[in-house]
Amino acid sequence: MSTSPTGELSVAASPPAPTGDDGGTDRWAGLRWAVPSFVTVAVLVAIWQVYVTSSGVRPQVLPSPLRVVQQGWAHRDEIGSHAAATLQVTLAGFAVSLTLAWVLAVIVDFSPWLRRALVPLFVASQTVPIVAIAPLMIIWFGFGLLPKILVVALVTFFPMAIGLIEGFAAADRDAGALLRSMGASRLQESRYVRLPSALPRFFTALRIGITYAVVGAVFAEYVGASAGLGIYMSLQKNSFRTDLVLAAVLVTALLSITLYLSTFAIERLVAPWSRAQNRSRRD
Repeated sequence: MSTSPTGELSVAASPPAPTGDDGGTDRWAGLRWAVPSFVTVAVLVAIWQVYVTSSGVRPQVLPSPLRVVQQGWAHRDEIGSHAAATLQVTLAGFAVSLTLAWVLAVIVDFSPWLRRALVPLFVASQTVPIVAIAPLMIIWFGFGLLPKILVVALVTFFPMAIGLIEGFAAADRDAGALLRSMGASRLQESRYVRLPSALPRFFTALRIGITYAVVGAVFAEYVGASAGLGIYMSLQKNSFRTDLVLAAVLVTALLSITLYLSTFAIERLVAPWSRAQNRSRRD
């Protein structure tokens, strides 16, 4: 880090990118993390299949996993169109939430007074039960896309905003003081110190928020919508098609897992040093 003859601040070194060995270690660590989950799910599914086969329970009450997969595949086009509608709501609502979280977190970071004023309001927003607010959104804004986007934004805003605010606050004070002693502005301090410090916590919050987003979208559709996995589950439940309800639940889970895993790829591109910092904290 140095100052040029024109007075502009420059950074001599950026956070180290992961080496090939670290990448290989990360892949093996990911596999070791995933194997127990797959084994657990396989055991539970096997127990479920054996119980349904041996007990003779009716499919309307509890279909077998094999029937759920077969019927889900048979109705894949219908389920796929509803899943696309849910994904649209999820991504649109999450984009709104992400934008608001960044804007308000940056504003709060520049003003301690606003931090004391707004953070309690962020916390209070989470005390409003989604089961109460979702029907109100439908009443106020109708059955279009807007009320579902607002529900998703409300559900996902808090973890990302708090993650960013706490990440900014956890920045290295010594590094910030060094930059200020070299004539750096607050904006430069935020760019070179506070923002890199906030990214690891932000991506942790992002993973929480993206899973909440899918749940919020499905619940908003369940309350009132013309398309989406939520309304599809409601219709199939009324028709006593428990197998198709569970098939839609499976698609919802796969959608959530896919979005969750995508955050790791984004983190690797945007903040390659973030995972190394997280590992050092765990160690």
